[in-house]
Amino acid sequence: MAEGHTKLNRPDLAQGIAFSDLPDGGKLMGYCGDEQVLLVRRGAEVFAIGATCTHYGGPLVDGLVVGDTVRCPWHHACFDLRTGEALRAPAFNQLACWSVELRDDRIFVGEKRKRTVSKLRVGGSGQVPEKIVIVGGGAAGFAAAERLRREHYQGSIVMFSNDEAPPVDRPNLSKDYLAGKAPEEWIPLRSESFYSKNDIDLRLNANVASIDARSGEVVLADGARTPYDRLLLATGAEPVRLTIPGANQPHVHTLRSFADCKAIIERATTARSAIVLGASFIGLEVAAALRSRDIDVHVVAPGKRPMERVLGPQMGDFIRALHEENGVVFHLEDTAISIDGRKVKLSSGDTLTADFVVAGIGVRPRIGLAEKAGFGLDRGVVVNAFLETNAPGIFAAGDIARWPNPHSGENIRVEHWVVAERQGQTAALNMLGQREKYAAAPFFWSQHYDIPINYVGHAERWDEIAVDGDIAAKDCLVRFKHKGRTLAVASIFRDIESLTAEVEMERQMTAVSRM
Repeated sequence: MAEGHTKLNRPDLAQGIAFSDLPDGGKLMGYCGDEQVLLVRRGAEVFAIGATCTHYGGPLVDGLVVGDTVRCPWHHACFDLRTGEALRAPAFNQLACWSVELRDDRIFVGEKRKRTVSKLRVGGSGQVPEKIVIVGGGAAGFAAAERLRREHYQGSIVMFSNDEAPPVDRPNLSKDYLAGKAPEEWIPLRSESFYSKNDIDLRLNANVASIDARSGEVVLADGARTPYDRLLLATGAEPVRLTIPGANQPHVHTLRSFADCKAIIERATTARSAIVLGASFIGLEVAAALRSRDIDVHVVAPGKRPMERVLGPQMGDFIRALHEENGVVFHLEDTAISIDGRKVKLSSGDTLTADFVVAGIGVRPRIGLAEKAGFGLDRGVVVNAFLETNAPGIFAAGDIARWPNPHSGENIRVEHWVVAERQGQTAALNMLGQREKYAAAPFFWSQHYDIPINYVGHAERWDEIAVDGDIAAKDCLVRFKHKGRTLAVASIFRDIESLTAEVEMERQMTAVSRM
């Protein structure tokens, strides 16, 4: 929306609005100078904050006010109305705040407030670790390092990553960036100067060989040792590799890292056709991105429907139809058994021909370091409600962590970006001794062409699927229930309902955690 058009349709908040124009609990967007400002009223108090989410620019006026916070409708970031602080990932940057004056039954927005600086919060023991080491350069590792410095932790932070690139916005790699709709400068979570400015010792291409829990040291492949007082293991997951003949050819790709994505983009610049193996979220997001580049795409997958295991048959049928409308050809209940140059032979006996192949057949948690160190394992690294492993002073977060989920009452491991970021934030607080339980409802979003799918909760099984709205009309809320209880909710263009479901799940989890 053009700025001029916005101003014509929004009030100048510096000139004031009637107090009665903003009902209790209501939101109103206007502007001050050249900036869009969101007003939120809570009883007799009125807050003025930046109007767009600092993650991807979601319109907070369409979000949900919960207490003294507002949640973004797009990807569920949460901001403090009083300070503008980004309380929960995927947003990290705070919102601007303005002073507000109530005069003569009118609301006036004044000057932008200076950012406040809080003091370091420590746990009951008052003991602050001098050295914190983070193993992993993904979502959880970055979020932990960022939160530690935001909490004004002054000690040493060393972050080991075996990647060649600083932490990146991985969801974009299979979505807008791969589709050619997002510039490269959007991909790093922070510029390289962020790490030096915040005294975060980020070491790239660093291969950690082992963790010596007895001596409190991380051992690198070259034998070098780095001591720690607290350690966060955030090694993430790695793609499952094809083991069929021909899988190691240079035109056969997986997508996990920034380098992987750039290699696929380079291949796509001259290619006319591609085969995607796997109908997972990553596989189908890759298919949609390649179709945006006018590449013919065939998807081969063993299941009867795309993503049926996670989203059920109705949503699976919708997703298949959506991709077929956009030109994707499916070969379901089939698998690739060999790759010979441009030819891919299927178990059905069919042969497909394409310029390159992208394998999206799943990921597995990278638990080798934890296993070698003797940490508790159960298809992941077992942690308690505070994300602590069975080794003193060592925490785990992200794709490797299996934690007790108070909503389902089960130990779960979830490979979602926002979960990893939020766990990294919680782990950071607990490494400082704050004893904060991780009780956020799992959340992820997936983008297919212009259709966003939001998912809150976690349902590995269900006995009922309740659909509110019309899936085919792209307007629905789908509840996955077990024994009458909603475990997860998927939605298309039902942002407030999705946020409300998240809040209700977290209310239930908080109640359970206090028992």
